[in-house]
Amino acid sequence: MKLTATFLSSALLMAVAGSGLAQTGDPFQRSAPAAVPPTVSAAGSATVTPSVPITLTGVQNATFGSPRSSNQGSATRVVFDLAPGVSYSLTPTFTGLRVDVQGARVQPAVISGLGNSVTEYRAGGGQATLSTLFPLSLTDGWQAREATLATGTRVLIIDIGATVTGGAPNSRVLPSAPISAAAQAVLNAPVNTVTSTPASVSSLPPGDTVTRGGKVLPPAPALPGDNTARPNDLNGLVPGTSGGVTLPQLRIGKSPGQTRVVLDLPPGTAYRIVPGPGGLSVELTGPAVPAQRERNVSPELTEWSAQPTLSGGIILLSTPAPTTARSGWRAQLLPPGSGALSRLAIDLSPAMADLTPLPAAARIVAAVPPFPATRGTAILALSATYVRPRVVIDAGHGGRDPGAVGSVTEKEVTLAVALRVRDLLAPAGVDVVLTRDSDRELSSDKNTDLKMRAGMGTPGTQLFVSIHVNALEARSALKGYGVETWWNPNHPNSSALASLLQRNMVEQTGAFSKGLKNNQSLSVLRNSRIPAALVEIGFASHPVDGQNLKDSNYLDRVALGIAQGVREALVSGVTADAGSAPTLAKRAP
Repeated sequence: MKLTATFLSSALLMAVAGSGLAQTGDPFQRSAPAAVPPTVSAAGSATVTPSVPITLTGVQNATFGSPRSSNQGSATRVVFDLAPGVSYSLTPTFTGLRVDVQGARVQPAVISGLGNSVTEYRAGGGQATLSTLFPLSLTDGWQAREATLATGTRVLIIDIGATVTGGAPNSRVLPSAPISAAAQAVLNAPVNTVTSTPASVSSLPPGDTVTRGGKVLPPAPALPGDNTARPNDLNGLVPGTSGGVTLPQLRIGKSPGQTRVVLDLPPGTAYRIVPGPGGLSVELTGPAVPAQRERNVSPELTEWSAQPTLSGGIILLSTPAPTTARSGWRAQLLPPGSGALSRLAIDLSPAMADLTPLPAAARIVAAVPPFPATRGTAILALSATYVRPRVVIDAGHGGRDPGAVGSVTEKEVTLAVALRVRDLLAPAGVDVVLTRDSDRELSSDKNTDLKMRAGMGTPGTQLFVSIHVNALEARSALKGYGVETWWNPNHPNSSALASLLQRNMVEQTGAFSKGLKNNQSLSVLRNSRIPAALVEIGFASHPVDGQNLKDSNYLDRVALGIAQGVREALVSGVTADAGSAPTLAKRAP
């Protein structure tokens, strides 16, 4: 959803220059002329100096504050009443929007959770701040307009959202004629009541579909708790005041590691699911949605709320971790169990990753140019010999050492991924050396086994990557999910290799990123003499992450992420030779 000037609809009447109306000064802080570039403060917030001071005269005992807010999807609208004589400037920053006020006393206030995209409102000392989870630029993340209602009240309307654009436009809304009754109702609507735009199919996880009308997707796997409805949860349809129906209260099903939310939808209901950094927004068109809220629902659902709109309502599902188009949630439209209500089942878990099949084109890794046989010199003879770059891929554990055992057995998964990585890199021109290609260990002594693996990075080998599966004890198993990459300062380029592997794995899988970890004791890294990293591709102990590890599509994506990370390291100079040579050797053409 992209909110532009049309978001204000016909409720606002715009006057253009030369309309004959008296101009009292432009209330918006504009971008400065080219000769006055934006400046960055010590805190890193971009500010712009207005080219013309803003001055208005009028009543000096006015107050500014008491914001009214509403939500439309992930965007938040904030409305301020402006007394005569009040002037202000708007400054976008990396943490929100600052409103500097003149000609009025700013009412001190601190309001948490003003809206989906406004985490806090703080005012006092002549200034008000709308805090956001994302940075604002001069034109992106926000839009501001003025309007004068039929009652004569002048208002400042600010829309904030990750997809909102416009900033402070170069037009001015001035009083002209009384606005329509419908427009007046929109502007005077109570908090959390906004108009709704038509739903559209976008921003959905691959394989999931927005359904309009009677189209039904295949049933989703049943979750524990789906049939444990609380009393009065399934009361059916309630007649609405406008000839429609009222949406029944949503139902919650809880199971270890994930939470299911079920919406019972009457026939003809249209919906749109929008993921975001704070969770999911489910926009409904059709049934009346009564205002409701419940907090501290489960580890995966910190809060849910229902907000009525003129065409239906919005269900907000707040999650502790971000949701994206590919991760953190799944949705299925289930056929009616009884009666006429279909069931929109939304499963929430930060461990949910992209389990869709890789397209055929994505399974091809771009070629890696051959390396000169002699590296580490600034100049090479024209007759230098070029060879395929060599990397070691280590499938962790094996033989009598199973590694982590949970939803999967670690030694089996690591070997399956290592073989996939080899099959991706070999056609790209990389000589892949596997520490093992079957279920075996290199030595019955564990320390010797690890040293032998690390020692396979012989001269001429550029990179070492060890593949593992994570696990936690049962009492803390639900706290562990996602992918992470470990490195050791054994080589100057080990940290750069780890970063490339982590980024590519997260991009390919959509898995929760646990980031990079530095470890001084991992033998397989410490004993390596070339850039080395150890990737943990998931947690066998977590009920959802364990299902990821059992899915061949997920393993394909993990392998592709590792292969792409290795390729990027090779072509960008993050290699064994680059760590010791002052100048990179010239590559083969």
